[in-house]
Amino acid sequence: MSLVFPHTFVPWFRAVAPYIHAYRGETFVVGMPGELVAAGKLNAFVQDLAIVHAMGIKIVLVHGFRPQVNEQLAAKGQKPQYSHGIRVTDAVALDCAQEAAGQLRFEIEAAFSQGLPNTPMANATVRVVSGNFLTARPVGIVDGVDFQHSGLVRKVDGAAIQRAIDTGAIVLLSPFGFSPTGEAFNLQMEDVATSTAIALQADKLLFVCEAAGVPENPQDPDGGIDTELTLADARRLLAGRSGPVEPTDAAFYLRHCVRACEAGVERSHILPFAVDGALLQEVYTHDGIGTMVVDEKLESLREATPDDVGGIVALIEPFERDGTLVKRDRNEIERDVEAYTVIEHDGVIFGCAALYPYVEARTAEMAALTVSAEVQGQGDGDRILKRVEQRAKAMGLSSIFVLTTRTMHWFIKRGFQPVDPEWLPEERKRKYNWDRRSQVLVKKLA
Repeated sequence: MSLVFPHTFVPWFRAVAPYIHAYRGETFVVGMPGELVAAGKLNAFVQDLAIVHAMGIKIVLVHGFRPQVNEQLAAKGQKPQYSHGIRVTDAVALDCAQEAAGQLRFEIEAAFSQGLPNTPMANATVRVVSGNFLTARPVGIVDGVDFQHSGLVRKVDGAAIQRAIDTGAIVLLSPFGFSPTGEAFNLQMEDVATSTAIALQADKLLFVCEAAGVPENPQDPDGGIDTELTLADARRLLAGRSGPVEPTDAAFYLRHCVRACEAGVERSHILPFAVDGALLQEVYTHDGIGTMVVDEKLESLREATPDDVGGIVALIEPFERDGTLVKRDRNEIERDVEAYTVIEHDGVIFGCAALYPYVEARTAEMAALTVSAEVQGQGDGDRILKRVEQRAKAMGLSSIFVLTTRTMHWFIKRGFQPVDPEWLPEERKRKYNWDRRSQVLVKKLA
């Protein structure tokens, strides 16, 4: 019998609660390559999907079948053919794709039907709905290569899928589409998932794939992962790539994330199926496990300019009045405006924070973290914090600290630890207001 420790379980459960509330009723489209199944990860992945579904999230699951089709081809003495990064689907390959799809659908539906005691599927009732939701068109002949039965998504019946997920079912899509004449086409899982997310205007598109995410340093693919990319940054990364890329390369999925964000899907994710529970970590933890591509057209997260001084003053003034923030005069803000990060929506500043480095001590103070009362609880504070952390890392700093009298729990939940004021850099310690008795909290930067 496993033991549950309240001192760890309770804080953890409380920490994920805001994400449970935030995502309830939202729609996620999840792309799952056939390699996940081949790696023996299906049952654990389905259990995690069932948990996410039980939390009130509407799920569309799109499966791929590259290795399964290749296995069927090998059994028939055939070799897979690819061009321009797309499978050339002749009559034999089409038969193999249909066989592989049927077998995979059976395995996936069986996994969702399990209900063994002492597993995450116990007491779960998950209905899986499939159907002819996709209309396809042929790839045709490209640079002299006839792709035969390979196709592209022409249309997704978003209304029918929406009706199905609104009933509480999970919709399962195979990478097959049909022409108006009834001809079958082999599609790419990534194209199907992206087109479906766009048709539904899904809240998230998630690829749980071979790639760990987008490397922070493209020259060092084994280094850290860039946990968040703006749409503009993702475009720039892809502009530096040429030719087809393999599915093990994050760029293979990044181009689909960009396409989705450009068409109105606000968040797209690349996360590794090699990490157990990657889906849960990405959805229900602050930092996630993979790379998220964010469309910032809706909400500009950026460094402040002199034109923002008035908006910053108006934002923080109510919090200065009630004592949450220390009073700052306009001249001080004008002088330090380049230290501020702001969130702006339709020309109005809804959030800000300032970063004051102490380079010799390899730390920096984050001050005046403020989110308008109109939008609190929507994650803007987390987005500002993440951007400030990125700025501090870029300066080569190893930690950031805050002084607060009222919001210590918010910071502790995000990885800050309380320390004695004597910890402060000497320069900052001299300015510490001992009468105010602010709590000093420090976060180490990975």
